[in-house]
Amino acid sequence: MSELVLSYSGYVCAPYLHNHETVELKELWVKSKNIEKLYFATGTFSSDSKPYFTESTNHYLVAKFRDNHEVAKNLVKHNQDKISFVFDIKEDLFQREATGGTSFISVYYLEYGNSDDDIREIATLLVNRGKIESAGYGHMETYCTAPSRFTFPYSESILVLEVSSEKSHQSVKKYCDQTRKDVNRKGLTMTNLMSLSILESLK
Repeated sequence: MSELVLSYSGYVCAPYLHNHETVELKELWVKSKNIEKLYFATGTFSSDSKPYFTESTNHYLVAKFRDNHEVAKNLVKHNQDKISFVFDIKEDLFQREATGGTSFISVYYLEYGNSDDDIREIATLLVNRGKIESAGYGHMETYCTAPSRFTFPYSESILVLEVSSEKSHQSVKKYCDQTRKDVNRKGLTMTNLMSLSILESLK
């Protein structure tokens, strides 16, 4: 009897390198029914996470997907020498309608405090922050032709926030930083991995 393999929805960030692989991947995702939303974004890594991802870049195709297995096939076929990140959402903490559409995606990892009770407490704090339109908890996979020098130790404790705001990206980043500080004051260590400022909607 074959083992049932679960699929997850989530987010993928593939490097935008102005090359053949990037163009093919972009065209594939624009047409794909698996891709709900597709953006062009600037990625900024925190000083805490940067040492783990030296093969990262500044610009990304960012997609919201329905099935992680389909995305994995795409990235294996179009693998590059800069890292692609896949964030599989195993638990939707909340979603709500927000005006203006997504302008910012902020990704965190939990160094400590990832029990069910801790996740529920974090969700309660986040839901009170009106600009956050969704929050999801899950794990991270990476794809790259160059092997990483260090193994990222928190890939099973990833938190992804979609933020909706018409203010500047700098202003939204400050809003997210304040949110992180509020969570950390409760004794839950939420550390920024990367921030994605959305520049253009492609789908």
